[in-house]
Amino acid sequence: MATSAFELDLPTLDLIDLPFDQAQEVMRNLATEHWIARNPFGFTVLRYDDVAAVLRDKRWHNAAALLPRMMGVTNPDFLARDRVSILSAEGDVHTRLRRLVAPAFSPRSADRLRPFMREVVNGLIDPVASAGRADIVSDICEPYPIPIICELLGAPKSDWQLFSRLAADVLRIFNGNFEEDLPVIMAAQDELDAYTRELIAERRSKPADDLITALIAAEEAGDKLDTDELVMMVGAVIVGGTDTTRNQLGCAVALFAQYPEQWALLVERPELAPRAVDEAMRYFGAVRGTGRFASEDIEYRDIIFPAGTMMMPSLAVANRDGAVFAEPDTFDITREPAGQPHMTLGSGIHYCLGASLAKAELQEALPILARRMPDLRIDGDITWKPSQVGIFGPDRLSVTFTAEAPAPREPA
Repeated sequence: MATSAFELDLPTLDLIDLPFDQAQEVMRNLATEHWIARNPFGFTVLRYDDVAAVLRDKRWHNAAALLPRMMGVTNPDFLARDRVSILSAEGDVHTRLRRLVAPAFSPRSADRLRPFMREVVNGLIDPVASAGRADIVSDICEPYPIPIICELLGAPKSDWQLFSRLAADVLRIFNGNFEEDLPVIMAAQDELDAYTRELIAERRSKPADDLITALIAAEEAGDKLDTDELVMMVGAVIVGGTDTTRNQLGCAVALFAQYPEQWALLVERPELAPRAVDEAMRYFGAVRGTGRFASEDIEYRDIIFPAGTMMMPSLAVANRDGAVFAEPDTFDITREPAGQPHMTLGSGIHYCLGASLAKAELQEALPILARRMPDLRIDGDITWKPSQVGIFGPDRLSVTFTAEAPAPREPA
């Protein structure tokens, strides 16, 4: 007979004040004995198979839309803006949106941008290469995704600075100062909304080889995206494709700095880049967890989770599950792919839509960084973002490396 989850004698996790590494250690230790634990909002899932089961069960709905209310936001103007997003939609609405837009996010679309990605990352390294030191976050990670997103969408180069500012302000939603940042977030949303509508109108009359044109043209059985849905998709690309990439790149560089032999190996064997990216995302993913809520009473493992129950699958702990990954606490970019993928990109119907783009950006950046920043070392302490933020990464990451020799002068 099934028992209500709220009647079970379970360990309780309250990790708000713990640093990231300590919190992860507590959860990994707990996972050896329990697959589930309580947390202040509901429950945390700790093992790979159970995390996968929750993410792949369509009755567990994405909790992203509940985030503002969970954070105590009561501003009626902001809450009234709530509109359907592919990041949080469910059921037939999500199926329709995903079906229409998925071809525009194919691996082939991402591969088309690889030469540009290399150009961007080399351009960011150029100013610091001869100095032999850099702040990886401010010099490389923060500016890296914006030109690529602009190129993807078809925004002209003259608008990159505007786009960067608007994206940074919209992404304040993840900074943990929601109420304080709300006026800036709302103003940026309005400005970005207006800008996007102008770009869409221009592309309707002058199609180009970019994502907005592809989304405008997306059609199946006569069904197309309307303008509001196109604006939503652009917003989803910015939110989903900017903060995740810059934080994951920062996490990866911080990780490689602890493993100089792996950094050097990436220079010797750049073909390992796809494995290196997957291994970095498995070992130290920027997206460590996600949220789901029960859309109805759900029975799993002879336990009833009543409708409305909050569930937090721990992607980071699942990625270290020894039942799935051999020697899970070893970082090895030559690791043979496991039978199942890491969870940092999610699973089920909400598997990261931009996974191909994110992987391509990291696969292009890391080998170039390794080649042009040899003998990488951390310079001082890393400043990390607060452990409770949804997308984790370094806030400051100063490094030293062997400087590049200045380019020879052209003869007079």
